[in-house]
Amino acid sequence: MPEPTVARSELILGGQKSGKTARAESLAAAWLDRSPQHRAVYIATAQAWDEEMRERIARHRRDRADRVPRMETVEEPSALAQAIGVHSRADTLIVVDCLTLWLTGLLMPAVGTPGADPVSGIAQAQEEARPDAVLAGAVRACAGPLVLISNEIGLGVIPMGHDVRAFVDALGTLNQQAAAACERVTLMSAGLALTLKGAA
Repeated sequence: MPEPTVARSELILGGQKSGKTARAESLAAAWLDRSPQHRAVYIATAQAWDEEMRERIARHRRDRADRVPRMETVEEPSALAQAIGVHSRADTLIVVDCLTLWLTGLLMPAVGTPGADPVSGIAQAQEEARPDAVLAGAVRACAGPLVLISNEIGLGVIPMGHDVRAFVDALGTLNQQAAAACERVTLMSAGLALTLKGAA
């Protein structure tokens, strides 16, 4: 498989285990190989809500260090636009993995805690700030290459629950705004990349 070219900004979409992260890591490796002065920062948005998730995060961090040793990992589950701004430099490629988990934490911050109401959380967050607009602004302001990863979850049947439907709608809107802001959009399936927007 030829080495992927690095775009000014790229949104990588796909289902679970479709090859999204592998593509992002290959872009980071290609960027780092271009120059010893180049940097790469991986912004992880996952939150360790339980023991299984803590183990998964630790394993992913170890595996990432093996695959792309020069890439720094930063964990930021909520203030994503600010994190992108902090690490924004012309010599730095930023990978955000992933928008789905970031949106989950943003719209449903109290999941798993007593008295949590995900539906109210989604409605309140949508009224207070548009995460899609905030993210689009961060994409356009980033000084170096930016790679965003997000799940495509709108291809199945319509969910039964109101809160799940609201989340699917919110993620669809976020993905559309991210796609509009990015120079290239890639859909991953079974490890294969399909370019939806921009040059491959």
